[in-house]
Amino acid sequence: MRSSCLLVASLAASVTAAPVVASEVDLPISARSDEVDSDWTAVYYSDTNPLLIGNDEGSSSGGFRLFDLNGETSLTETKHETPGRTKLVTTVYGIDGKDLIVTIAQPDSYFRLYDAATAEQVGEPIGRTLGDWSALCPWKSQDSGEQYLYLFGKKQAVHFLLRGANSSYELVEIQTFAVPIEASACAVSLSAKSVYFATDDTSTVYTFAAAEATTVPEIKVLGEAKDDVTGIAAYIGNDSDYLFVSRDEGISVYDTSFALLGSMTVTGDSDVEIEGLNIYQAPTEKYPAGAVTYAIESDSGEGFAVSSLEDAFKGLGLDVNTAYDPRATLSKISTPISSECSFNGFHQSAYGPSCSCFAGFEGDTCADFTCQNDCSAHGKCVSGNICECDDGWGGLYCAFKVVEPVLETDAYGGDGDDPAIWISPVNKSLSRIITTTKSEQGAGLSVFDLNGKRLQTITAGEPDNVDVIYDFQAGNRTIDLAYAACREDNTLCLFEITANGTLQTIAGGSQPTKDDYKVYGSCVYRSRKTGKQYLFVNAKTAEYLQYELSWADGALQTSLVRNFTGGSGGQVEGCVSDEANGWIFIGEEPHALWRYGAEPDDDSSEGFLIGEVGDGKMYADVEGVTLVEGSSADKGFIIVSQQGVSAYNVYRRGAPHEYVETFTIYENSEKGVDGVSNTDGLAAIGTGLGDAFPNGLVVVHDDANRLPEGGTSDEASYKFISLADVLSDEQLKELDADWDPRAS
Repeated sequence: MRSSCLLVASLAASVTAAPVVASEVDLPISARSDEVDSDWTAVYYSDTNPLLIGNDEGSSSGGFRLFDLNGETSLTETKHETPGRTKLVTTVYGIDGKDLIVTIAQPDSYFRLYDAATAEQVGEPIGRTLGDWSALCPWKSQDSGEQYLYLFGKKQAVHFLLRGANSSYELVEIQTFAVPIEASACAVSLSAKSVYFATDDTSTVYTFAAAEATTVPEIKVLGEAKDDVTGIAAYIGNDSDYLFVSRDEGISVYDTSFALLGSMTVTGDSDVEIEGLNIYQAPTEKYPAGAVTYAIESDSGEGFAVSSLEDAFKGLGLDVNTAYDPRATLSKISTPISSECSFNGFHQSAYGPSCSCFAGFEGDTCADFTCQNDCSAHGKCVSGNICECDDGWGGLYCAFKVVEPVLETDAYGGDGDDPAIWISPVNKSLSRIITTTKSEQGAGLSVFDLNGKRLQTITAGEPDNVDVIYDFQAGNRTIDLAYAACREDNTLCLFEITANGTLQTIAGGSQPTKDDYKVYGSCVYRSRKTGKQYLFVNAKTAEYLQYELSWADGALQTSLVRNFTGGSGGQVEGCVSDEANGWIFIGEEPHALWRYGAEPDDDSSEGFLIGEVGDGKMYADVEGVTLVEGSSADKGFIIVSQQGVSAYNVYRRGAPHEYVETFTIYENSEKGVDGVSNTDGLAAIGTGLGDAFPNGLVVVHDDANRLPEGGTSDEASYKFISLADVLSDEQLKELDADWDPRAS
């Protein structure tokens, strides 16, 4: 995708001082849905059938759900569409005579359009946009009547034009540009001609101009909300608009200069958390002054809810505008998209040809098209930034090598993450895969055989990453251990691995971390210098703790030997050690892959930068990291997952860690195994594991486990890939198929 430099204006230039809070009123819950795992809402304006539309992230079918907005205490579901687990959904009006629901499904990153009146899909999926997208908002220009979409993801935004004619629809990328955060909420004000966006866990609201232009917008800090922002919506006013900004338990109302006008506290339940705001302004039978919609989580469960705005607006002294109609005919429409620029750019001058071309188009009249990196020499450019890839290539502009999974594990648990591969000392074909479930549903570690069959699940406190420790001396016994950081109680969790690869508890298997420390990722390291065993754990703040693991008084013991900040201070998670070289590799999610010394006395003030987001090879989020051991300390490979583009980078193990390739995992239709999207953790070894994987194995987490009959499973699965499908024959020669971790 095209990227542009980011301009962030100073806070002082953009923030208007907010007055003292005008007032605060209750906002009772008027109606709510049954249980749905959700965090985003949209609305559909209709005189006869107004709808609340919400995403479904967690059920086995995923997709989005439609509810009668005039429903009573319990919202009535009228339709459930299942394109796969879905984060984002919105509505647009009057596109080729139709009102449309627009959604992008996580498993395949395709936009899909649905007739809002019937909820039937319109045409085929369009505009595949790889990425881990987190916010979507529409904007219809009041000057031209053209329909635009703003899509936000990993510190970037994409500006699209949506157009249609003769029942055919097209999504055109205008430009992609950098933003300072991974937005989780956005909205557009018509009166201010501004886009607003924010992210979870911060109170800062950003803004830029909504414009029919290809120039990079100037991004400003609009202001600081009362509390951490969980949603944003624009209320279209009579003269100027209001900005609704939600926090966990309520909504603050601002004008477009971010002066606070009042607050609404959601009532009718306890421990309320809301997000995914939207507003229905037109009068309905149940809501004569309109309503606000939101995703809700409370003591009564999670799902969608609606609150009437009538009493709240009266209490805050706000002007009601129920005359707003998103279908309203605009006067004096003059579109800058015309034949002078081949309909592929904005015509900027009334005095002659002056075209500003959309992404992927060029020339004086935008008649010529081009593709990023010329489709990476692995495909054909067929339109602006649209490639038809050669067989065996895919991903962003055909830059990723395509491999297929051989099999997948039995689905189990809720939100999975990182796996580990345990090599059996008896028979390598009896080796096991250990996986994590970090959600409350099924929290713990699971053990699978090399056919993907689940052999065991053992309860643990929401473990995230898991690693194997070989040949640990526990008194007079030599044992293997599985280690994970457990988020539920911020402890270091250890289990003994038995002779058949299953897990059992062990004395001292739960070790504390320091006070007020919240664990996130973890990995292990054994020093070749001293023989001591170490445990690494990190927090989202990038603080790493290194513990020495020992055995005393019949139990495991830990002692803190070092702490340091990894990377540039951004959120970290995945890590893996290289014992032969005395290194630890860490993934800084928004930024880079780093290398540090793994010994307690190594200098940790500065790391070695291996790959960086934006270098043309690496993309956010940098998640799982694994090491494929070679025949010597300078042979082998590092593999790192990139969640935002569902792909994996391969680097050489030996310094300076040259980039090798990027691969992505598509479905294996012959074996009925779906592709992989939004991977968190992974593990890989070059050791031969019997007839099934004679050249080694890669195991990856799959965030959206698609079902053969359609939809997405609410249980996680892990995919197995032959390492021979990832590396070339020459690269495989650098590995040792008989590598034994216990002989190191």
